[in-house]
Amino acid sequence: MIVTSSSPLTLEEIAQVKERFGVYVKTVIDIRKKICSAGMDRHFEGENILLESGSRQSDIWGGGIDLETKEIDFNSFINIRPQDNNTKNEIQSERVKKTYSELTTFFFKLAL
Repeated sequence: MIVTSSSPLTLEEIAQVKERFGVYVKTVIDIRKKICSAGMDRHFEGENILLESGSRQSDIWGGGIDLETKEIDFNSFINIRPQDNNTKNEIQSERVKKTYSELTTFFFKLAL
């Protein structure tokens, strides 16, 4: 199940987004509007939800979190955007990575 929120996810929502891959949750975050879409099979699904709600492509980044190890990753095909100076799956900007990490921690604070 995909959950999209601008508030920290509840324990019930965290249980729902874990249904797909167990302890690993794919996330897509609008780092400007501070909105997270989580629990999708493929990142483009969350990306589409955020774009349809008015987010700008340049503000949307993908990654995930392993709720067992607490490790956050910054890897998604939706991150390949040469026009935003990101030519790889991995988020290359340290500023964007830092913001993405902080927001992931915010959205999943009940599970960390």
